[in-house]
Amino acid sequence: MEKKSPHILNASSNLLGFSLIIITSLKITKISQSTYLDEFAGFACILFALSCFFSFLAIRTKSEKREYTFESIADYLFLIALFCIVLAVIIVTLKIL
Repeated sequence: MEKKSPHILNASSNLLGFSLIIITSLKITKISQSTYLDEFAGFACILFALSCFFSFLAIRTKSEKREYTFESIADYLFLIALFCIVLAVIIVTLKIL
């Protein structure tokens, strides 16, 4: 199986920046009080950061068993964070319509 950790680290760090931009723009426009959008984006930020952390650990570890464990944790955290971002996009879409 090809190692996924570098891909998870790259995607998580990019989406972490995207989530931070969402939160910053909501705070600047003062929209965050009326929606759950910033909660989903904030939770996604935490999960993306943890995903980055565990994928980095998977890359740096010498133990193959730990590498697989860290990679699996990073993978699941990434998936949950991605779901939070999708919910945030749905909220934005429903607010616009």
